[in-house]
Amino acid sequence: MPAKPDRQESASPLGRILQNTAWLLGGKGFGAICGLAYLAILTRTLGLKDFGHFSLIFGTAQAITSIAGFQTWRVVVRYGSEHIHAKDWDKFGRLSMLCGVLDAVGAVIGCVLAAVMIYGFAHVLDLNPRYVDVAFWYCCASLWALVSAPTGIVRGLNRFDMAVYVEAIVPSGRLVAALVIWATGPSVGRFLGAWAAIDILEATLYWIMAKRLSPQAVRLSNLGKWRQALRENPGVTQFFMVTYAGSTIDAAIKNGPLLVVGGWVGTRAAGLYRLASQLSQALSKLSTLLTRSVYAEVSRARVASKAAEFRKLALQTTLIAGLAGIVVVLIAFFLGEQLLALIGGDAFESGAAILVPLAVAASFDLASVAFEPVLHSTGRARLSLVARLLAVVALGVGLWLFIPIGPAGAAWAAALAGLVSYLALGVMAWRTLQQVEAGEIAVGIEEDALE
Repeated sequence: MPAKPDRQESASPLGRILQNTAWLLGGKGFGAICGLAYLAILTRTLGLKDFGHFSLIFGTAQAITSIAGFQTWRVVVRYGSEHIHAKDWDKFGRLSMLCGVLDAVGAVIGCVLAAVMIYGFAHVLDLNPRYVDVAFWYCCASLWALVSAPTGIVRGLNRFDMAVYVEAIVPSGRLVAALVIWATGPSVGRFLGAWAAIDILEATLYWIMAKRLSPQAVRLSNLGKWRQALRENPGVTQFFMVTYAGSTIDAAIKNGPLLVVGGWVGTRAAGLYRLASQLSQALSKLSTLLTRSVYAEVSRARVASKAAEFRKLALQTTLIAGLAGIVVVLIAFFLGEQLLALIGGDAFESGAAILVPLAVAASFDLASVAFEPVLHSTGRARLSLVARLLAVVALGVGLWLFIPIGPAGAAWAAALAGLVSYLALGVMAWRTLQQVEAGEIAVGIEEDALE
């Protein structure tokens, strides 16, 4: 069982979501300040051209890690919630370590994929040849720094407060590294090397924290019990494959436009797009934080709450997230140009035309934050995959139509994909909630596996 007693929790599911999000916001608020600071150092010391190279390497690494990273934290939370509720730490441990093994397999596959993409297609992205080796090794480090399984353990145990401390390592470490590099001689390679070392440190600390919170679960002896874990969690293989496919498509939607801009328009345009994308992500950070809290709480509600409470939780969360999405778009529209100039300087000021559609795309993600957890927790992960496929088709059509406009066209393609995803997920989640309320889909403590 967890090594430390649980912190004081709110009695209501929505209260726990807000409590967990508040913890995450505290850490991410600090991280956002550090992030804006080191982003300003990057843009102003590297300049638009080299920042474009940095952005393309970073974006390529994100795309590869999203493809090879199996998002096993969702498996740990979805299936582990039942084991945690029953306090069956041995089953929880076997499931968690199975996911840890999958993470390692994904890292190996990802390194092979990185070699093919970087050494075979760097010229397509207009990447400077002197950065090719740096890009490959940075991708490899990013792959081995994935902390999906221990992240799932921490979220499943509802210890978002502990995660805040470990996750603060990345923004604070990057800021310190950026200041040192700025003083001693900035270069793309030095920034990427520092980023890689800090990510690996965070991954190590995450596993240490998971072991500390649940020593009976995180044991090396559970590594060889993957067959037993599969038997104990019916439907886990199918759920894993569906969520993996969904996360891969999501990675294409989020990282694809940047790579298209780099290959079609040029490195400078990629740098401009990247800064606007970073700022839109910072403005919509609440989406990521709510997703972490909502996913864990909806999975928990599936095994511990009545159908009416389950539906109420999803609707309340959707309303809060929708209002937050409107705020994101308003900030980008009225203050976007000033924020870009403040962070990157005059050379990046023109990115306001890119920021607004990216903020619209981010707002759709924010407004739909409860939809996918509802589908996953009720055994309907396939439907979320269908929604992602529709979104990636919309992205492809949008890029074909709008890329002649330039980076702003790619951003509007991303906004179109966000709209399609929001509508599709919304209809599917709403229908699922109606079936839950009508008793066609069971939730509660007595529920069997739904896969």
